[in-house]
Amino acid sequence: MFNEVKKSIQWGNETLTLETGKVARQADGSVIATLGETSVMANVTFAKSPKPGQDFFPLTVHYQEKYYAAGKIPGGYFKREARPTERETLISRLIDRPCRPLFVEGFKNEVLVMATVLSHDLVNDPDIVAMIAASAALTISGVPFMGPIGAARVGYSNGAYTLNPAIDDLQDIRAKSEQRLDLVVAGTKDAVMMVESEAYELSEDEMLGAVVFAHEQMQPVIDLIVDLAEAAAKEPFAFQPADTSALFEAVKAIGGDDMRAAFAIRGKQERVAAIDAAVAKIKAGLSEEQLADAGLGAVIKQLESDVLRSDIVKNGRRIDGRRLDEVRDITCETGLLPRAHGSALFTRGETQGLVVTTLGTGDDEQFIDALHGNYKQNFLLHYNFPPYSVGEVGRVGSPGRREIGHGKLAWRALQAVLPANTDFPYTIRVVSEITESNGSSSMASVCGGSLSMLDAGVPLKAPVAGVAMGLVLEKDGSWAVLTDILGDEDHLGDMDFKVAGTEAGITSLQMDIKVAGITPEIMRKALAQARTGRLHILGEMAKSLTTANAFSAHAPRIETMQIPTDKIREVIGSGGKVIREIVEVSGAKVDINDDGTIKIASSNGEAIKKAYDMIWSIVAEPEINGIYKGTVVKLVDFGAFVNFFGKRDGLVHVSQIENRRLNHPSDVLKEGQEVWVKLLGFDDRGKVRLSMKIVDQETGQEIVKEEGAEASE
Repeated sequence: MFNEVKKSIQWGNETLTLETGKVARQADGSVIATLGETSVMANVTFAKSPKPGQDFFPLTVHYQEKYYAAGKIPGGYFKREARPTERETLISRLIDRPCRPLFVEGFKNEVLVMATVLSHDLVNDPDIVAMIAASAALTISGVPFMGPIGAARVGYSNGAYTLNPAIDDLQDIRAKSEQRLDLVVAGTKDAVMMVESEAYELSEDEMLGAVVFAHEQMQPVIDLIVDLAEAAAKEPFAFQPADTSALFEAVKAIGGDDMRAAFAIRGKQERVAAIDAAVAKIKAGLSEEQLADAGLGAVIKQLESDVLRSDIVKNGRRIDGRRLDEVRDITCETGLLPRAHGSALFTRGETQGLVVTTLGTGDDEQFIDALHGNYKQNFLLHYNFPPYSVGEVGRVGSPGRREIGHGKLAWRALQAVLPANTDFPYTIRVVSEITESNGSSSMASVCGGSLSMLDAGVPLKAPVAGVAMGLVLEKDGSWAVLTDILGDEDHLGDMDFKVAGTEAGITSLQMDIKVAGITPEIMRKALAQARTGRLHILGEMAKSLTTANAFSAHAPRIETMQIPTDKIREVIGSGGKVIREIVEVSGAKVDINDDGTIKIASSNGEAIKKAYDMIWSIVAEPEINGIYKGTVVKLVDFGAFVNFFGKRDGLVHVSQIENRRLNHPSDVLKEGQEVWVKLLGFDDRGKVRLSMKIVDQETGQEIVKEEGAEASE
């Protein structure tokens, strides 16, 4: 019934297995990849003909995590997996980015890749397994895919690279000084296609070494996929790219000169208008048959690309007249918004970000329900890209995959320099509003986010800047690396290479390649050129930091205290009664963690002190021989009970009230009266023994007898 094929290798510390032929047999390609006990099923289907008039490649990738994979039931009211989480969206992009450039040029049939996590051992991250499964499924499906690709994760600990570190090793690595890198790399047999990383001030050589290490380690995976394909691949889909050479020559003859003139205009809006005019002229000069050609859009884009690329490689001349390694003019401003806790406006050429920081308490942390466990996130970064930023009219809705991806890139770049939660116990939310865009708005978010947090008084370890690099790689092997690319240089170039970091090193690296891959030589050149650009940007940012680091008067103040874990129940009280009373009486917000850390927050310093004192009175223990001010709560024949330390009461025996004999404590005391007492100690049953007579009731000072006074009495 089944025509099963299974292939396995030992990869690092785990066994990697690829199997097909048993599940999802109606899909064009279906592979279950298993690493350890983490399994991901990837299914590929593709349309056998393109939609009429379609001029783009409609590849869709969906990565989905099923909670049953980890033996969990989803949270929430419906108890069912709902819309994609941020993580699922990011991993969908992670699979899409290295695969998309490897489809045969001109292929416009719809392709769907679905990767489903079936089992999760909480050790091996499913994202790498999903990338491998998707690559294998595409390779055996028959679709015109020039793969396969392999993928690997790399850690960097104590000066050594590690292959596919366990999830726990990379969880909250900001708090782990020994772990400095979380890097994901995808590539073909010959070259790297995609890089995504979170780093802790690595040098350019260390980062390049990690990428090379990953590419070497993924080679057995590529060989395994080829081995599987040799046994299970379907016949290649009959596809022959249309010959558009004649159409290209016609388009070039009509509008080549106008297109070259348009790309010589430095202003974006004027250039776009001139390009549109050139395209209109081209279409007006074509025959009806040529206008009906489905490849017309691609041909016009090819003309634009040839014009831009030839000037760069042959003449070293860019659209806006800059040198290849030159950064656009930069203007930075902080403290724009009077009520925001921190704000910055970062402008680089025609790219601008208004970035705002808000400081919150523990109540504002984001609760994340993940397969490998639930946890809280106290640093949030949200990126918004409205249509007006590029002078367009468009639909405004919830964040798309691009917005989520750009926001996560900026998050990775900045979180490496955040202070420890014990030193700065705030929840930090950074929002980047892109108000203008012409290339590298994610890096503007990094620069603006750094300035904004410094403006809010966040004690960052160092400012962070980011720069986007580009590449033009010609068929004859000639190439040029561009610093701080424009939008057109991104769209028509061969690489989007974003590097962010401090003066000391790299904190994030993201790379996407649109050609068959790049060599270590090109990467080394791009990293070196990016460092020069990054240091220049940091210098420009520093000019606006003269008034930064002043903590906003509108931000909450937070004070932390540590109590024994066995006292947590006393502070909370039955049904939360005690903690509610503390909050109501003091006016401060109080957050208690399971480890006994308490965060007290308020914009009013007196409220914080009141809450602190109330909690301290509950958890602290009175000291023997200590003097305390208390209140008489009850009078009995043999003495008075005094509430002297929080809710703690003690007995002042009638003989300890005054230095004279009393008939009854009520002779000198009444309930509700405030008195000074000294803690003498505890009796055999643990009862508290107090004394009033040896404390001056006016001053609260202990009465010390003069030497010899006792003998003379």
